Amino acid sequence: MPLEERLRHFAQEWLERAKGNLARAKQPKLPEAFWEDYCFDAQQAAEKAIKAMLMKKGIVFPYVHDLARLLTLLEEAGETIPESVRQAEDLTRYAVVTRYPGLTEPVTEAHYQEAVASAEAVVQWVEKKIA
Repeated sequence: MPLEERLRHFAQEWLERAKGNLARAKQPKLPEAFWEDYCFDAQQAAEKAIKAMLMKKGIVFPYVHDLARLLTLLEEAGETIPESVRQAEDLTRYAVVTRYPGLTEPVTEAHYQEAVASAEAVVQWVEKKIA
């Protein structure tokens, strides 16, 4: 299989995983669950979508949760990042620090709503770009 075709295949796989995380983030909250867990899925959706875009462009990327760093790689490759996507950098905190009790203030439903909206913006942007 030619390289371009493999990259397209892997990019699509990463995007499907992003959509899976987004779908899980949007599930009705279980009484035993925490907003932090749903925000983690929102962060993962954005991260995997950005990595799908990097994969499609053939850009080698580090396996990190830092969305600002990943978006910078896209920018350095000539991609213009819309402000709605750039705002997803705020989701990085949901990848680590909010997942451990006592390290930060608890995540609220309002934070969750913002996280899902931000992740949706990233996934939709990437989906249009790699379609």
